[in-house]
Amino acid sequence: KTGTLTENRMTVTVIDVAGHYLELTGTAHPAPALDDHHQAPIRLAEQPPAIGLALAGGALCNDASLQPDPQTGRYGVIGDPTEGALLVAALQAGVRRSALMALAPRVGELPFDSERKRMTTVHRVDPNDLPEPLLGLKACGLRPDEQYVAFTKGAVDGMIDISRAIWVGGEPQPLDDVWRERLRAANEQMADKGMRVLGVGVQWIDTPQEELERDLTIVGLVGMIDPPRPEVKAAVATAKAAGIRPIMITGDHPLTARFIAYDLGITDNGRVKTGLMLDAMSDAELEQVVDEVSVYARVTPANKLEIVEMLQRKGHIVAMTGDGVNDSPALKRADIGVAMGITGTDVSKEASDMVLLDDNFATIVAAVEEGRVIYDNIRRFVKFSIAGNVGKVLVMLVAPLLLGSEAAVALLPLQLLWLNLLTDGLLGLGLGVEPAERNTMRRPPRDPQAGIFSEGLGGHVLWVGAVIGIVALFAGWIYYDPANPADKTWQTMIFTTLAFLQVGQALASRSSRESFFSLGLRTNLTLLGLAVLVLALQLLVLYAPFLEQFFGIVPLAPRDLLIAAGLGTIAFIAIEIEKWIMRRRAR
Repeated sequence: KTGTLTENRMTVTVIDVAGHYLELTGTAHPAPALDDHHQAPIRLAEQPPAIGLALAGGALCNDASLQPDPQTGRYGVIGDPTEGALLVAALQAGVRRSALMALAPRVGELPFDSERKRMTTVHRVDPNDLPEPLLGLKACGLRPDEQYVAFTKGAVDGMIDISRAIWVGGEPQPLDDVWRERLRAANEQMADKGMRVLGVGVQWIDTPQEELERDLTIVGLVGMIDPPRPEVKAAVATAKAAGIRPIMITGDHPLTARFIAYDLGITDNGRVKTGLMLDAMSDAELEQVVDEVSVYARVTPANKLEIVEMLQRKGHIVAMTGDGVNDSPALKRADIGVAMGITGTDVSKEASDMVLLDDNFATIVAAVEEGRVIYDNIRRFVKFSIAGNVGKVLVMLVAPLLLGSEAAVALLPLQLLWLNLLTDGLLGLGLGVEPAERNTMRRPPRDPQAGIFSEGLGGHVLWVGAVIGIVALFAGWIYYDPANPADKTWQTMIFTTLAFLQVGQALASRSSRESFFSLGLRTNLTLLGLAVLVLALQLLVLYAPFLEQFFGIVPLAPRDLLIAAGLGTIAFIAIEIEKWIMRRRAR
């Protein structure tokens, strides 16, 4: 989800400590210009100590950094956007990570992982030289000598289980069932508004080697918004219309996931499954779930792999996006693995089939459309080229039978090569750049087992080829004079009529359903220009004296040229009638 469906631009909007709820403004990324000469929007002296402690904990338990732009004065985040948002929020209170780290250097760490869903860092502190945001620690009975403090940030539901106290007012109080319920309610209330919620906790230890992430004191909750990309909602609707089912998998709280998925149109039934629910399911239950549920939250890498494998087992073609090392098994297993180009790790990129350079879901949908256009144009070219060649083969085989042994060769080799150059070469090139049809993303995916001649293409090739061959033979038959076999007018008529027929065929083949007249001339100016060029070149061969003898033809009289042009429209008319019948049946 993050960065693909959303902007990956985390913004802290709320800090909720026991008895105090602070809404933040001006924390959007990139961060505003704040230096020693600017007044911080949040005055810690006017806030409860827990606010400063929560901001400081989020800044210390953090691997991101803010890089100022010397020209704009704004800060850009280097590292994880969630951690960057915590740094920006701390900056609003004048809390700088560099200053904190100088007074509370890091001496240990438990990195974030997808199982624990939290991160812990250990810092050495001097009670006699505490920075202002950490002054609240004095209320906890710190010894006068040097001590160590560990800050933990992560999913609230998991932190509740490893905590024994909560910061209330200016000091810790036991975390009883009432406070646990209040924390869960606050967490769900923020998550239900689409926020990503992190808990910040603190633990006092005697040595850096002491066991971490136990007996924590919860300082507060931090709510942040990662706004959905504005173009994604339309892209999701387009994907659904195209028979593609988006499924959102995220590590966020289920309520956060449901809010964003509903807002983007990914789900309309509100059903969400968590990783714990999936772990408790049998294969039969999971098989039913993947058909009905499109939102998964708090999942592990193993859950992602299970979802992909179950969808494949049910016959679906699965594209999986991911960016982390833990996503690699699912990326490798999916039919199409798509790694994130901006946030993706090298391992995820190696495991994938393609890399999404802008990390945007809308780009995936645009790529699907482009792939359909490419495949349609391949079919369009194959249909045009083979049907035209069937017509030419029919002319070469039937002409001697129809006109007699004196007409053993209906077209000379050079004439055939010329027609192929004009039609398969120039006109085929024009068909290959035909833009997307209006229904390209409103039709279901094709069967991957279907051949290129499926959906009636094979039959179309045969009957259009027969029409082209019969019309060209008719043109030769009406002009053939057995008493004067040396007269090449009949051969020239076949040669010219075939050229006109295939120009009409190409124009009518721009769409398999839409009428040529509804498509308009400007949508494929390349084909239009090449069709004019083909006609001009054909007329040049007919009437340039130095080419007549070379091609073995004779100039046609204007009347004969008009007859050839009129016969050449038959293929265009026949294909348009076929498309009209198909549209009528579809209605």
